Amino acid sequence: MSLALVAAPALARDPAVGPDATAVSVDAPARPSRERARMNQRVFDRVWSEVRGQYYDPALHGVDWNGARRSFRPRALAAPDDRTLYRVLGEMLALLDDDHARASAPAVARRLDMARQPRAAIGVTLRPEEPGEPGVYVVETVREGSPADAAGVLAGWRLDTTGPGAWFPELDVVDGQTVTLALVDPAGASRTLTVTPRIMDPRPPFVADLSRPGVAVLRIEAFDPGLGVWLGRQLSALPPETDLVLDLRGNPGGRLLEADAVLSCFLPRDRAWATRTTRSGRAIVLKTAGGCGDLEAPASNDVAVLVDSNSRSAAELTPAALQEAGRAVVVGEPTAGAVLISQDTRLPDGGRLSLSRSDFITAGGVRLEKRGVTPDLAASASDGGSDGSDPVLELAIAALAPAIPSQARTAEAAPL
Repeated sequence: MSLALVAAPALARDPAVGPDATAVSVDAPARPSRERARMNQRVFDRVWSEVRGQYYDPALHGVDWNGARRSFRPRALAAPDDRTLYRVLGEMLALLDDDHARASAPAVARRLDMARQPRAAIGVTLRPEEPGEPGVYVVETVREGSPADAAGVLAGWRLDTTGPGAWFPELDVVDGQTVTLALVDPAGASRTLTVTPRIMDPRPPFVADLSRPGVAVLRIEAFDPGLGVWLGRQLSALPPETDLVLDLRGNPGGRLLEADAVLSCFLPRDRAWATRTTRSGRAIVLKTAGGCGDLEAPASNDVAVLVDSNSRSAAELTPAALQEAGRAVVVGEPTAGAVLISQDTRLPDGGRLSLSRSDFITAGGVRLEKRGVTPDLAASASDGGSDGSDPVLELAIAALAPAIPSQARTAEAAPL
């Protein structure tokens, strides 16, 4: 199982239907069937045991885990449906105060498994409402051309899944079968919208924008397999004088190997960039190991990295390592501060447990967890006007623009 740096609370990324999808009624019976209770027990016991035996901090941050079992297990066993069960599990895991510790219901796990395949989609990504209101989510993004976009859903709206008949993330969606979204806009107005999911192709995880003279903007949606090879190919085709912008905004992280490959594109081989510490206390120094495609030597292009509050895990450690090495200017908002090394475990019902297995500090000794990366230049997308401008990107491009040499400035200022 590969190590990952992912902390993505988005529970509804382009919802997809799996082969065994079943609709769970909001008005489910108060008591579970015998089979349901048995499965609830298996799932709960697996989650509880994995945390006790595998969590990176053997002290579990001081949480009384046996006490948690006594409190939450009866509620989990009595859950009539996935929604109730996984909310109980979520409450228990929240005791760890760790964004990586989360249990995803089977429907959510299916969407994650099909993230790079055509699937039935609503077209939104969600994150739980902060500081945390069960069943209420914030719409992080709305995919252009999606059913949600056509229905008028906007980023920043809140999705309330607690009412009767409202769609919630623990449900699959099916092509052509309408769902009801109970939304609240920033002004507090309630909006109930009916959306019909349809099959949509996945968004490409890596996109190169070469439309600006002298600047290449590389948008990286996630640290997915193949990123290092793709990035090496892009860099090999760029002249060294071309400025490079890596856009990691909204990036939830991904594979540790791909993060190392990205760093290998800009740092010398065997350059220490972080240390991870396992549950046993063993410290492992992470060093660049190559993997940047066919690129024979680190690229010399000037680099800016764009981040925001939704940049997580690998999308935090990467700009942090480049920043510490003096290899890139970081532009945007402080990152999420969710930087532990996690692994996923498949649960008996098809759900998924994500759990932190190692602690992480940068080569400079900084622990980014709960702290995040502080940009060199602060900017926010909200600073833009209604003209669709991107002030964060514009600031990064301006920061990379070569300064006029002092001799040239003197010559320009001299009278004729």
